[in-house]
Amino acid sequence: MHPVIEKVTQDIVDRSHKTRSAYLNYIDAIAKKGPIRSGMGCGNLAHGFAACSASEKADLTGDQKANIAIITSYNDMLSAHQPYKDSPDLIKAAIREAGGVAQVAGGVPAMCDGITQGQPGMELSLFSRDLIAMTTAIGMSHNMFDGALYLGVCDKIVPGLLIGALSFGHLPTLFIPAGPMPSGLTNKEKARARQDYAIGKIGRKELLEAESASYHSPGTCTFYGTANSNQMMMEIMGLHLPGSSFINPYTPLRDELTKAAAKQVLKFTAMGDDYRPIAHMVSEKAIVNAVIGLLATGGSTNHTMHLIAIARASGIILNWDDFDRLSKAIPLIAKIYPNGPADVNHFQAAGGMGVLIAELLKNGLLHEDTITVADQRGMKNYCQEPQLIDNKLIWKPVPDASLDTNVLSTVASPFATGGGLHVMRGNLGRGISKLSAVSIDHQIVEAPAIVFDDQEDMLAAFKRGELEKDFIAVLRFQGPRSNGMPELHKLTPPLGVLQDKGFKVALVTDGRMSGASGKVPSAIHMCPECEAGGALAKVRTGDIIYMNLQTGNINVLVDENEFNNRIPQPNTSKNHHYGMGREMFGGFRLGASSAETGASNLFLVD
Repeated sequence: MHPVIEKVTQDIVDRSHKTRSAYLNYIDAIAKKGPIRSGMGCGNLAHGFAACSASEKADLTGDQKANIAIITSYNDMLSAHQPYKDSPDLIKAAIREAGGVAQVAGGVPAMCDGITQGQPGMELSLFSRDLIAMTTAIGMSHNMFDGALYLGVCDKIVPGLLIGALSFGHLPTLFIPAGPMPSGLTNKEKARARQDYAIGKIGRKELLEAESASYHSPGTCTFYGTANSNQMMMEIMGLHLPGSSFINPYTPLRDELTKAAAKQVLKFTAMGDDYRPIAHMVSEKAIVNAVIGLLATGGSTNHTMHLIAIARASGIILNWDDFDRLSKAIPLIAKIYPNGPADVNHFQAAGGMGVLIAELLKNGLLHEDTITVADQRGMKNYCQEPQLIDNKLIWKPVPDASLDTNVLSTVASPFATGGGLHVMRGNLGRGISKLSAVSIDHQIVEAPAIVFDDQEDMLAAFKRGELEKDFIAVLRFQGPRSNGMPELHKLTPPLGVLQDKGFKVALVTDGRMSGASGKVPSAIHMCPECEAGGALAKVRTGDIIYMNLQTGNINVLVDENEFNNRIPQPNTSKNHHYGMGREMFGGFRLGASSAETGASNLFLVD
C-alpha cells in the first residue's frame, strides 16, 4: 500500500474515533437477528402490509422471510431516472423467486442540474441532497425492513440516498444504477456549439439541435460529471455489483443486473449467516477508496462536498486536506470528458471500472480489504465484468490491460502524475480547484479582478464586449448560506471563448462549477463564503489576483494592512430568496455548514 494512502487513512481513523465509535455502537445496538417487524404491534403490521397480496401478508406475518425496502428516484421527465420505471416490478419478482418480499418504501425527488443550469431552480439543487436524505429516512422509518435497495443515479440523488441509508446502517444495502445513454453527438462538438452560440456564430435552433443530439435518450448524460462520478464511487466503495455501473439501460444485461442485485441483498440480511450492514461497509477505507477513484478518474468537484457529508453520516470525519494529500499521490489514469474527448461509454469499452480497479490494486493504490456486496468480500472481486452467456448472467475476469490507452491508461504511464484536485489557499481563504482538464499554459493566472454578485451581470458584460481582456472574474455571494450555492456552468462557454482568443481568464467564487468543470482555471467553493464574512467580499474591481493551480496559491496582491482594514462589501444581487420555491428554503440557507464541511444542514459540523 502506498505510504501516503496508509497515512491519510490512519489520520482519518484517528480523527474520527469518537464519532465513528458512537455511530457504530448505535447501529450495532439496533441490529436484530430476526425480522424487525416481528416486534411490531398488530395494528402497525396490518397497516404495513394492507396493500400486499395474501401470500405476501402470510410471508410478512411469519419470521422466516426477509422484507426488502425499495427507495426510488423514478420520474419520467429526467432521462437518467426514467429507466427506473419498471425496476420495482423486476426487483419484486426476483426477490419473490429468491424467497423474500419487497415493497416500495418511498420515493425521493430527483432534479436535473442540466435543466436548471443558470435558472432559479438551480438554487435548490444542492439543498435537494439533504432533502433526499430526509425523504429517504421518512420512507425507511416505517421499520418494516430487513434490507434495502436504492434506485438513484444523478448529482445530488445518490449522495442524498446514501446519507439517508446510513441512518439505517444496520440494514444490508445495494445501490442499483440505471446506466448511461448510448453515445450521441461528441462532447467536443457540443462544447464547440455552445461557444459558437455564445459569440452569435450560430442561432438557438442550431444550438438546440446540437444539445438534442447529445442528450437524446434514456440514461445518464455520457460526460463525466457528477452523475457518472457517483456511479464510479458506488462501485469502488463496493455498493454496486461488480461492473454494473456503466451498462446502458433497456438492455438485457442491465435488466439481469437489476434482478441480480435484488437477490444479492437477501444474502446479507441479519437472518442469514453473512450479515453485511452498510454501516460497516462504508468504512474509513471505503471512503478513502472513493476519494482515490475520484482522483484517478478526474471526477466531479461536487464530491469534495458530497463525500464529506457522506462520510459524516457514517461517523467519519473527512476533510479537504485529505483530498489534497491523496491528490499528490494518485495519478490521473482515465481521460473522460471534460478531461478528454471520450465519454463514459468509451471508458466502459476500454475496460471500465474492472480494469481501473485492477490497475489501482496492482500498484498499491486502493484498499482491497473492504466489505462489499460481491459474493466474496474485498475489492479483488471487482476486477471482473458481467456478461450474458446463453441468457445467463456470469462474471468473467476483465482484460489484463486497457483496450484503449487513450481513455484508460496505467499508473506507469498516467495522463498526469497527480489526481487533479487541489486545495487552494491564500489570503482569500480556502477553496477547490480542478486542474485535470486545464492545459498547463492556463494553470497560472495573474490578472485584475472584475467583481460580480450575479452570474447574469457577468454574462451581460460579456455580451457588451466589456470582457475582451485579461481578468479574473470574482463572483461573490454564491455560497450555500447566500443563495444555495448554484452551479455556475453557464459561465464556461463565454470564459472559454475569451480564453480561446488568447486572453488570460479565470474564475474565483464561493459558488460551485459543474461536475463537468472544464478548461477554464477556477478556484471554487471559497471558504469562508461571502455571506459569512469571507475575504472574497473585500475584493474590488482592479485588484490584482494571483492564482496558481499547480501550487494551490490564491492571493489578492493588495497591501496586507489595507486589505485587512477593508469593510466587506454587501451583496448587490437581489431576488434570490423568493420565487420558484426558494422562499421555502430559508431555513436551509440559514443552517448550511461551510462547503469545506459538506454544505449540509444535517450535522453540526462548523
